[in-house]
Amino acid sequence: MNLLTLSRSIREKKMSPVEAVQQTLQRIEKENPVCNAYITVCAEEAMAAAVQAEQEIMAGNNRGPLHGVPVAVKDLIFTKGIRTTMGSKVYERFVPDRDATVVRKLKQAGAIVLGKTNTHEFAYGPIGDRSHFGPTRNPYNPEKITGGSSGGSAAAVAAHLAAAALGTDTGGSIRIPSAACGIVGMKPTFGLVSKAGVFDLAYTLDHVGPMTKTVKDNAVLLNVLAGYDEADPHSLPQVREDYTRFIGEGVRGIVIGVPEVYFRHVDKEVEAAVRRAIDVYRSLGAEVREVEVRGFAALSEAQRITIQAEAYAVHERTVAEHGADLDPEVLERLLASREVPGYRYVQVQHRRKQLTRQFNEVFDDVDALLTPTLPILPTDINQREVAIGAYTEGVRQALLRLTAPTNFTGNPCLSVPCGFSDSGLPIGFQLIGKHGDEARLYQIGHAYEQAVS
Repeated sequence: MNLLTLSRSIREKKMSPVEAVQQTLQRIEKENPVCNAYITVCAEEAMAAAVQAEQEIMAGNNRGPLHGVPVAVKDLIFTKGIRTTMGSKVYERFVPDRDATVVRKLKQAGAIVLGKTNTHEFAYGPIGDRSHFGPTRNPYNPEKITGGSSGGSAAAVAAHLAAAALGTDTGGSIRIPSAACGIVGMKPTFGLVSKAGVFDLAYTLDHVGPMTKTVKDNAVLLNVLAGYDEADPHSLPQVREDYTRFIGEGVRGIVIGVPEVYFRHVDKEVEAAVRRAIDVYRSLGAEVREVEVRGFAALSEAQRITIQAEAYAVHERTVAEHGADLDPEVLERLLASREVPGYRYVQVQHRRKQLTRQFNEVFDDVDALLTPTLPILPTDINQREVAIGAYTEGVRQALLRLTAPTNFTGNPCLSVPCGFSDSGLPIGFQLIGKHGDEARLYQIGHAYEQAVS
């Protein structure tokens, strides 16, 4: 069941939280050895929380749509009393003494935390196959990657090992695995969801967001996660809103921009699936326009410089004291990050508002942009180069190419499944909106989802 279907069954007492958690734990025991979605499963804690939720619901104290629903949390997000490894040998036995703000919000809403999901070490990689605990494997083909770094969360949702999950996104790490595993993933506006208690990768690029089976599930989960938090210096002051409020309104009159730059060097099956999604929107009455996005290359370069400089600032001591314990590929990337000159970092931060404003000019004429989420299909585990027609590219660079620029600008982005390749691998498209326009993206994404379901 998806989140809202399960929530309704619990509310109507057709299924209890205890039954939901028991069944999910049984499935994890059977399926997790195949996909390696979880690093740590909190069976005892989850069952105790399920018993409490069941007692509360039976007494008429229902906390909302997440009450009694089993969810997963990326192993980069602190959980009090439950180890949080960052996918690294360095933190293999680290047990936080506090919950991250987003975990506290989940628990206050009555959600049941099942465990911690696998991540590319320190979240510093979009592939998802470099974890101290082994690679996460795609539920549709275990020889293929999930994408990263939130690959464990995506696999858990796709394989029905959780009703929903939390991920983080610094260059695409929610959207990449969501597309590769056929689920819905939202990178919200930067600062909309608190990062307090989330292990840093890049201070000004990190986002926390929901990963779910459906668009409406995603909006409901964002309702719980969003909100100002004084513990996060980047948190946005904001008026409380309902991100489901436009869902069901349809898209007649909505203007969708299709930027050509996002369709260069794209796998032919991916492009065909995304073009079909665009045709669905036309059939629903949306206006589709080809548009130009200014500064795309500059944004990509600015995001690269920013993540490298900030990631090494986070991990300077880790590299010095524990370099031998790191995955060689992750260590190599961190050492390369050390070489970014300080003046280059300052230059791109000085231009950040200008580049962001330039990118957002496109929203003067359109309500959202529609692009492929990924230019390629999920590759083999440990594959590091991919051919896109006659064009050859590194797998990491390809995975990041269409998602990373909006981490620099902070715009919200929603990845929505839009079919499968001939080999049965998921494909997704990405909706990009102006800052604070998550509700509109959910409206547009839901309309497609309903039309093709």
